[in-house]
Amino acid sequence: MPDDPRKRTPYEDPPSYRVYRAGEDRPRKATLPNAETAAGKARGRRVGRPDDEYPLGGDPAPRRTRPDRDERPYKLYSARPRGLRALLRGEEDAALPEPGRWRREEREGLPPERERRRWYRPTWRRGLAYLGIAVVAWLFLSFVLFMVSAQEQSGSIPAAAQAQLSSGGNMLTSADTILIIGTDQRPPGSKEPGAFAGGIRSDTLMLWRIGGGVSRRLSIPRDTVASIPGYGVSKINAAYSYGGPALTLKTVEQFTGIKINHVIVVNLANFPKFINAIGGVNVTTGRICSKISGGAAKGGFSLFLKPGTHHLNGTQALTLARTRDNMCNAASTDLTREGYQQKILNSIKSQLLSPGTFFRLPWASWSAPQALRTDMGGFTLMSLFAASELGGSAPVQILEPSGSETLPNGGDALVVSPSEVSGAVHKLIDG
Repeated sequence: MPDDPRKRTPYEDPPSYRVYRAGEDRPRKATLPNAETAAGKARGRRVGRPDDEYPLGGDPAPRRTRPDRDERPYKLYSARPRGLRALLRGEEDAALPEPGRWRREEREGLPPERERRRWYRPTWRRGLAYLGIAVVAWLFLSFVLFMVSAQEQSGSIPAAAQAQLSSGGNMLTSADTILIIGTDQRPPGSKEPGAFAGGIRSDTLMLWRIGGGVSRRLSIPRDTVASIPGYGVSKINAAYSYGGPALTLKTVEQFTGIKINHVIVVNLANFPKFINAIGGVNVTTGRICSKISGGAAKGGFSLFLKPGTHHLNGTQALTLARTRDNMCNAASTDLTREGYQQKILNSIKSQLLSPGTFFRLPWASWSAPQALRTDMGGFTLMSLFAASELGGSAPVQILEPSGSETLPNGGDALVVSPSEVSGAVHKLIDG
């Protein structure tokens, strides 16, 4: 039976449905042949309307029309997906719209303020994203400040000292040997009495084997007897007053038999600033009663501590590192001071990883290179700090003297036998 009324013969009954092409509106009134009209009247219905709108023998059903969207007495809003509690109560989610952003037509007609409030509503994902951006920006700022500060300190080591150094590898993957020198030079403008009358001497000598997951240190007492090239036998710390860092490097290499790759001279004026920038250090000590250069009353430094663990600021840490004579402990010697210096370095390493230091990171990054005079540039210094974290806290190791002797100038010095030096160096290099 043809669906198109125009193709049906006058003897065929009309179908009980109408077929419309997609996109066409339903005609309000159909024009049918006279025979179909008569057949329709015989069945008790009106012609030109679909059968579902007119019950047989009854009045026509009211025609439904969709009002314009602007005339609707309500607004459409998309609902959020049901939560776990709703699902446990047995509520169905099938009738809810799919989660996601509103469709454009559903947002039409809303005030601009409401749309802005929706799109800028805080969520935990946005919060994590903003936090990640802030952390990256904070780290990048700290890195830039560190590199600029290191660049300002470059060239502070004399060329003769740099020529004395041996080439080394990347401390992230291989171990290098670094000589740390602390001098008895007083900071400019200090009221503390001057240093040794014959010139500035090294107050601290420490070899640091660092890199490739290794971190070991060996402190050399400053009164140890050594042969200084060109000057004969004397205390090893006198090499700095005779020839600065270059002669000190040459003397230590000759004394220990190992090659040194880098050198660090601690800047006493800026060392306390760096300790304060990282929030201080925690050091465990015995009873300390120290007065350096007459104590604070005479322009020097004073430090009084009870036995236990103490949180020290920059000035207190520097005073402890320089304390030789402990009035509260007659048994305290220069070897005790060397042990405190290594404890301070271990505490600095631990403090750098503390959560509190993260919030001070830009200040610490700027102050760290300022506290050092070194041949290392910014990237090499950065690898040194990274290698120290990977290597962990180094055990305290001090070159123990076997006796003492009187020097030709009348001073007393500590004697270390060649076998003891060789054993300490072997432990430093090979562990």
